[in-house]
Amino acid sequence: MVNFNEIWNKKTLVGLGLGQFLSLLITSTGFSSSELSRRGINAPTSQSMLNYVLLALIYGGIMIYRRQALKAKWYYYVLLGLVDVEANFLVVKAYQYTSITSVMLLDCWSIPSVIFLTWFFLKTKYRFRKFAGVAICVAGLVLVVFSDVHAAGRSSK
Repeated sequence: MVNFNEIWNKKTLVGLGLGQFLSLLITSTGFSSSELSRRGINAPTSQSMLNYVLLALIYGGIMIYRRQALKAKWYYYVLLGLVDVEANFLVVKAYQYTSITSVMLLDCWSIPSVIFLTWFFLKTKYRFRKFAGVAICVAGLVLVVFSDVHAAGRSSK
């Protein structure tokens, strides 16, 4: 039997809060991309710059504070950064041509995909809590689809 005191601890609540904050940021990026595109503004790289500035300040500050050495050569990080910037450019560009519902569907579907791919290729072992989180995510995905279909049916009458 699952003990709820084991599940609802500080670590779980912080993870849940950070996940919700990240979801809010992703949805905000999709909404702002669509809105800027509707107004004729095309600046996907500039739109993502705040993400990279915050990442550099927070993660870089933590690395400096802990005085940790890099785990790989510096040029791997530069190469990975370039790939990430280009991928983020394409994602923000794609947000300009789609709806918020599509963005949420892609966001929700990426979680089960990553779980499956890491299990298949990296042989990662997951516990019940991870699968429960994925099930909640997929349930939210189904609810978004049904609410969108229901709203489309109401608006056509």
